[in-house]
Amino acid sequence: MKYINRLLLLTFLLTTTLMAREAVNVKFDKLQISKFIKLVAKLNNTNILVTNKINGTVDLITSAPIYDDELMGILVSVLESKGFTLIKNGSYYEVVRSTEAAKHNVPIVRSGYIARGHTMVTQAIKVEGENVDIVAAKVRYLISKTAKLMTMKESNTLLLTDYPANIQTIKRIIKDLASKNAKVIEIIPVEHADLKKLHTQVTDIAKTIFNEKVATEHVKVLSNADINGLILVGNKKNVTKLKDIISKLDTEQNLNEVVQIIPLKNSDAKSVLATLTEIVTKQTFADPTMKPNVSASEEINAVIIVGNPGILKGLKKIIETLDKEKYQVYVQARIVEINKDDAEQIGLKYNLQALSLSSAGLLAFSGNFGGTPALKMIGGSLPAGASTSGLAIGASLDFLQVNGASKTISSPSILCVNNQESKIYVGKTLSFATGSNAAGTLGTTTTFKREDVGLTLTIKPRVSSNEKVTLDAEAVLENVLTVDANGQPVTTKQSVLTQAILRHGESIIIGGLVKNYTTDTETKVPILGDIPLLGWFFTHNETKDQQDNLIVILTPYIIDKSEKLSELQQQLGELTRLQTEYNKEVFHTIEKSSEETQQAIKK
Repeated sequence: MKYINRLLLLTFLLTTTLMAREAVNVKFDKLQISKFIKLVAKLNNTNILVTNKINGTVDLITSAPIYDDELMGILVSVLESKGFTLIKNGSYYEVVRSTEAAKHNVPIVRSGYIARGHTMVTQAIKVEGENVDIVAAKVRYLISKTAKLMTMKESNTLLLTDYPANIQTIKRIIKDLASKNAKVIEIIPVEHADLKKLHTQVTDIAKTIFNEKVATEHVKVLSNADINGLILVGNKKNVTKLKDIISKLDTEQNLNEVVQIIPLKNSDAKSVLATLTEIVTKQTFADPTMKPNVSASEEINAVIIVGNPGILKGLKKIIETLDKEKYQVYVQARIVEINKDDAEQIGLKYNLQALSLSSAGLLAFSGNFGGTPALKMIGGSLPAGASTSGLAIGASLDFLQVNGASKTISSPSILCVNNQESKIYVGKTLSFATGSNAAGTLGTTTTFKREDVGLTLTIKPRVSSNEKVTLDAEAVLENVLTVDANGQPVTTKQSVLTQAILRHGESIIIGGLVKNYTTDTETKVPILGDIPLLGWFFTHNETKDQQDNLIVILTPYIIDKSEKLSELQQQLGELTRLQTEYNKEVFHTIEKSSEETQQAIKK
């Protein structure tokens, strides 16, 4: 044998085995692939056709003999690394590109037979109990890089061209998938229970204890009135488990004790189920079979509990507590904007020196409106929950508005569920430029985003009793301050966060939201101010800094029962009427007092 360049060692010893395989002791370093092909052909006594030049070398380091037919597998691996492979073509092998192997009439292994050897073959694999396209998607990552896989929907068959070892692996996986997806059908006659109700119960139980998102876990429950029975379709283990549950439910005397369906009146079945599941999960049961099953039916908004009667009794009490009617809080809001200068002028004009725009100032101002004596003057009586201070605050704001010092932006009302956050928004939506792009002949296009600018009021009530509520309130005010050089609005943002404990019908004033701006005013001497040119000497222009204060008055009313909402609406209607009469009497008193003061000054 002629030694090749860089060949360190090449020895082989042939030994005949019981299976007529020959052991080869071989070891080489940096052997050219073309010479390795010749070596394999010689040792395997076969012919190999090479029509492409394959560059590169191969190293083989062994510490024990290998069989001659294993050298063929090594050769295939070496060729694969270079983008080639071997195919069987009659009495010889041919070296072809891996990507084109399927086109060279590779040998076909009949369906059901074991694919052997080291070169590519084609085999049809029949898929049972599953969609062939779904199976193909699951096993595609296992095939060789250059293998070909196609599906035939008509016969639910995979057609695969790959190496025998890969084909056998994929066949085993498909067989495992088929066995896991194997379904059984059980027909269970119902002897005692109502078929329709039992079907609903078992369906809900199946959804609870089996993961419906896993196809192999799902058990389909069908009802058949002709046989008065249930039909279960699914894997044997889960069907058996459900069958055992049905046998416990279908009892003449104990059905109502073992299974209870509890409709909910005030709570959501899904949220109650989450609480019950957490409670049951944390419990330890000496006998695991005593652990109850809980599920929910969103369709009828009910909780279904299955288990030992003693345990179910405790769960039922928990459900009844969770399903109590929740407190609601009806919150009236009044959002008012007050001009500081105008309010001060009114205070001076009517000698209301206590007028201030803080919450304390408003209450002091209200004190000048007469309180309870004024109420007696109009012969009124307050509805439940109302207060004279509340009427006085309303009168203060109405008086400012009548005299042009304030304006009511909005008077929204919102019905809040206890411990649930609610929002009120008053404002407008503006467009803000976010960028621009050149659009060729069309010029430049500008992109915009829409944002809300105004007052956002967030309220979260927490009722402690029929008469007291803790109100978490946050007011966020956004205003347009000015417009920049690009015509974009410049906004400001202010926020106030507060917490107050209020009685039913008591008001809270949220202040501190201020808007500063300037106004230009022009005053003229009548007639003379309109003379061209000379009129300038009889005209006065003034730029003045202005300040508007935004205040939010919140008044909560606690509702412990839904039917009391209509009663509250009637009381609020009466309160509105009373406020109107109160304002009329108080405003008249203030005007009369102001006139008397002016006459006294003149004298």
